[in-house]
Amino acid sequence: MSDITRTQRKVVIAACFGTFLEWYDFLTFASLATYFSVLFFPPDNPTAALLMSLATFGVGMVVRPLGSALFGSLADKFGRRPVFIATISLMGVTTFLVGLLPTYAQIGLLAPLLLLLLRLLQGFAVGGEIGGVAVYLTEHAPHGKRGMYTSVLQLMGPLGILVSTLQIVLLHQFLDDPAFNAWGWRIPFLFSAVLLFISIRSRMSLEESPVFRELQAAGTVSRAPLRECLSDRRTLGRMALLFFCISAGGSLLFFSSQVYANVFLKSVVRLDAQLASTLVMTSTLLLFPLTILAGWLSDRMGRRPILLAGLILGAVTIMPVFKALQHYGNPAQERFNQEIVVSLYGVDCRYSPFRKAANDCERDQEFLTRNGVSYVLRGQRVGQDVVAVIGGSEVEGFRPVELIATLKAKGWVEQADSGQANRFMLFLLLIVPVVAVALITGPQTAVLAELFTARTRYTAAALPHNLSAGWIGGLSPFMMTLISVQAGDALAGLWYPVGLLFLAAVIGLLFLPETRDVPLGH
Repeated sequence: MSDITRTQRKVVIAACFGTFLEWYDFLTFASLATYFSVLFFPPDNPTAALLMSLATFGVGMVVRPLGSALFGSLADKFGRRPVFIATISLMGVTTFLVGLLPTYAQIGLLAPLLLLLLRLLQGFAVGGEIGGVAVYLTEHAPHGKRGMYTSVLQLMGPLGILVSTLQIVLLHQFLDDPAFNAWGWRIPFLFSAVLLFISIRSRMSLEESPVFRELQAAGTVSRAPLRECLSDRRTLGRMALLFFCISAGGSLLFFSSQVYANVFLKSVVRLDAQLASTLVMTSTLLLFPLTILAGWLSDRMGRRPILLAGLILGAVTIMPVFKALQHYGNPAQERFNQEIVVSLYGVDCRYSPFRKAANDCERDQEFLTRNGVSYVLRGQRVGQDVVAVIGGSEVEGFRPVELIATLKAKGWVEQADSGQANRFMLFLLLIVPVVAVALITGPQTAVLAELFTARTRYTAAALPHNLSAGWIGGLSPFMMTLISVQAGDALAGLWYPVGLLFLAAVIGLLFLPETRDVPLGH
């Protein structure tokens, strides 16, 4: 990228730094999801608290389309630059306020309500940023090098979560658990004030997109961008393609590899929290060269083959990768799962993480789920109300002390032995979805702009991208956890991203066009 102009270099730095702040703010919450479940939600049901914490994270993603609809229309009518300044300001302020929130122990149910409100505002701001900044950057890109030039923008997501995760790892090094839970978790959010100041300064120096200036000069700026998008069949078709294929695949893989993998290692594999975060963080480092490489390859081979390779790789590897994480992360638990059948007999076994367990069968379900034990739910036995059968040993009713003792006697371990965990293999396994993410995100920025005409490009790209990233990708950690809880199987939730990735790959094979040489000024 040494041959780009000074203006193009300034655009890359300013746009990317602002997007980094957006992702740093947004994903800091994801990194702290397991802690927020304790700090901001009722402590009597840990599984429900974790799901509510993940759902609160997901809600921020759900409102992203509203932000993209509003800010996208404004950007297509009045220009990209003022919108970027507004979105980064809203994001930074709301994140700083998260760091000042009182906890559930201090103000009760008002704490999760205030957290939810700030998450909604964060999601609204991200909706105006993500997708639109891809359009802005691509419109400044040198022809023939759009893939590599714009691929750096996709690094801001992993860089944001990398920096926020690194902060948390370092805080754990210097703070004990009581201090971290009391005030240490606030530091990453409060630090965002410094990043906000730098970002606003850099964005104030941005110039308007040359493509948008041409539209202004010709008097062809759209007066109603959203209405134009929804009334044009070709634009609608490509918006659907972006929603179901490119954005869905990229966001599912990103959240599976960067967010859910961390949760899975901690709550299912039951690795030490610091070791789990460190493994995910180090595998994330490879996204940087791999994403640039994928963008460069898309300039030479085309966008279509690189995108399809990422979708197919992700679809066929997610399930075996996560199974292998269990094998190499907690071999004792894997042996337990393979050798010991856990069956639960009873009636009215309808455990839901969203309400308090109503009977002994549901209390047993909740207990087994919380401790990462997969089980098979069966009908009531004659003459017995509720009984858990663990490798032939029976525990009647709900007796947690006896359940723990029986599980341990059969080989179950409460915490993975870090000494037995094969860290090298865990690292290699985490790289596989990272490669799939890179293959999609490398060319993705350029494709977001290349699919649409200039008049409504910001709205047409931002709306389906944020819908997909929010509703499909952002909710995927919650959906995977919920499906696993309901099925009584820690791996069952992985069929959610696997199925959707196969669907995205089929749609891409049938309908994805090649956009590498499409002119942007039309």
